[in-house]
Amino acid sequence: MVGSYANGGAAAAAAAAVASGEKLDELRRLLGKSDGDPLRLVGVGAGAWGSVFCALLQDAYGRHRDRVQVRVWRRPGRAVDRADAERLFEVINAREDVLRRLIRRCAYLKYVEARLGDRTLHADEILRDGFCLNMLDTPLCPLKVVTNLQEAVWDADIVVNGLPSTETREVFGEIGRYWKERISQPLIISLAKGIEASLDPVPRIITPTQMISNATGVPMENILYLGGPNIASEIYNKEYANARICGADKWRKPLAKFLRQPHFIGVSAVNAFYELLSQGSLCVMHPETKKPVAPVELCPILKTLYKILIKRDLPTNSILQAIRDESMYDPRERIEMAQRQSLFRPSLLGLPNGDAKA
Repeated sequence: MVGSYANGGAAAAAAAAVASGEKLDELRRLLGKSDGDPLRLVGVGAGAWGSVFCALLQDAYGRHRDRVQVRVWRRPGRAVDRADAERLFEVINAREDVLRRLIRRCAYLKYVEARLGDRTLHADEILRDGFCLNMLDTPLCPLKVVTNLQEAVWDADIVVNGLPSTETREVFGEIGRYWKERISQPLIISLAKGIEASLDPVPRIITPTQMISNATGVPMENILYLGGPNIASEIYNKEYANARICGADKWRKPLAKFLRQPHFIGVSAVNAFYELLSQGSLCVMHPETKKPVAPVELCPILKTLYKILIKRDLPTNSILQAIRDESMYDPRERIEMAQRQSLFRPSLLGLPNGDAKA
């Protein structure tokens, strides 16, 4: 029985390796990568979310060393204080897998010395062993860490912005100087939340993706945003996560496929409500037949969404039939009618009175 479990685990790992290899090769083809030229994935910024994102990529694709390289840049010099060194030592000794990994890498002794106060560790040093200073309780896989920004990004094919929005413009301004001689433009995935406000030439907000484009000259179609209601440690521990990647169709769909993995589990609200309202214990009286039915039977739109999104039994335009009103108006006609008869036309912020455009 033990052998069968072991064989099953090995088979699953082999299948995962094949699947990740196929996704990797598909993206390499789209980017025009030739044999012997690895796809270079670079994380800029090593906070909790940036480190976890790079660790996810390393876990998923790191086995294909001849076809992909994952590295992360962080600033050098930040020391790990005594309290964090003590906490880190506790985490290491509480996890047998982490302890064995450090011993194999001949890296355990330095954590003992740091715990005793005989040595000072640095954030980039421990990140190489899989520990993010912002998230010590969640060990990651070991990462290749580069502390020289130019070395990290000059030949990158895909850059992941893990910096806060307050630092994005400054760092990517420096990166833009290194990319002046580049022939091809890289892809950039920004994880940064937050905005900047500007009053010139008119009041407006500037998103991190716009900051990056302005600082580097990379066109907006090559810059995407990935985010959602995510907590970095929960994602790496394979807990609930629901991320979305936003950007031009040219790269959004291929990158979504490349990044999709079990860590982004997600929960379907349609499926959850359908299952809840299908419970026999919640039966209600049908207003026409006067017979008890599950509540879902009185929710035609929910039933149609379930068949479209979950069972894949219906095409997407089936929802139009489900939401027609009693007079059989097509909902799209209702929308067009409302737009033609709009009573409120918002004006652009900052334009002088009378200059607002319809």
